[in-house]
Amino acid sequence: MRNARGSGIGRHLAAGAVAGTVGTAAMDLLLYRRYRRDGGKEPFERWELAAGVTGWDEASAPGKVGQKLERLVTGRPPPDRWARTTTNVVHWATGIGWGVQYGALAGMTSGHPWIRALALGPAVWIAGYAVLPLAGVYKPIWEYDARTLGEDLSAHLVFGAATSAVFAALTLERP
Repeated sequence: MRNARGSGIGRHLAAGAVAGTVGTAAMDLLLYRRYRRDGGKEPFERWELAAGVTGWDEASAPGKVGQKLERLVTGRPPPDRWARTTTNVVHWATGIGWGVQYGALAGMTSGHPWIRALALGPAVWIAGYAVLPLAGVYKPIWEYDARTLGEDLSAHLVFGAATSAVFAALTLERP
């Protein structure tokens, strides 16, 4: 499939993957900054790579989703030693996956790219609050306080802004 500029969908998907990677890193940098501001002591590399995760109880929401998928695939509970790797893989795969979806959408639409750019962060944010409670790893959105929701939304806005900006730069698309 080609858009009006003649760029193939494969190019958009690859640009989306790169953009999703950068968007995930940008979001993580913001979250790490907040972690340190709130008294966190871990150096960035240990924090980013979930070095403290030794079992499923310490895994983040992405890790717990991965745990459920692993249980579904293998038919048995995955060992605790998989928790750290699973947390990292699912976290990065989620951000990259959203970038790829963004690239696919861009490949199918040529008008108003700025609408896509503005919608990405909030779409990812609300999707998490729709899917993760159903997976049993988040509470329903109404059980979170406004500050938590606002901080989470702002982190996803950073993801959306970085992802869409990198995608635009890689494809020479003007939002």
